[in-house]
Amino acid sequence: MMFQGKIWKLGDDIDTDLIIPARFLNVSEASELARNCFADLRPEFASSVRPGDVIVAGGNFGCGSSREHAPLAIKASGVSLIIARSFARIFYRNAFNIGLPLLESPEASKELAEGDEVRVNLAAGSIDRIIDSQRFASSPVPDFMAEIIKAGGLVPYTIERIRKGEAV
Repeated sequence: MMFQGKIWKLGDDIDTDLIIPARFLNVSEASELARNCFADLRPEFASSVRPGDVIVAGGNFGCGSSREHAPLAIKASGVSLIIARSFARIFYRNAFNIGLPLLESPEASKELAEGDEVRVNLAAGSIDRIIDSQRFASSPVPDFMAEIIKAGGLVPYTIERIRKGEAV
């Protein structure tokens, strides 16, 4: 699975309240969540993000509460994947559950800058900065998690497997 997009650079400890402020938690419509993604941290994000863009962040991305609204708001905004030095465990699981790919790469987190464009091979775990072809490594996404992403999340993946008569 290949992705290409422009970088939105964020720092360390981006918690779920920064991703989608608590005042929007009564919303369940993905498009409405997207309109309010990073409303307090980066007010221009929702109107400027483009399909395929990539978030690059520091450590502990997605810390805070376990709300699924946070990765859903990011995915619905058009972001294709998130690269960070590290992720909070519950955010990591919630993101894959809704089909939003994540890669951990301390080197890419440090070296990539706002506005850089990258090409990412999820299966190989490679992140290439387009302007200078510099490659950053990441652990590839395990095959079963890649299948969940391809299906659009855990629920569509499970439905597809049941429909095919496969064990879940």
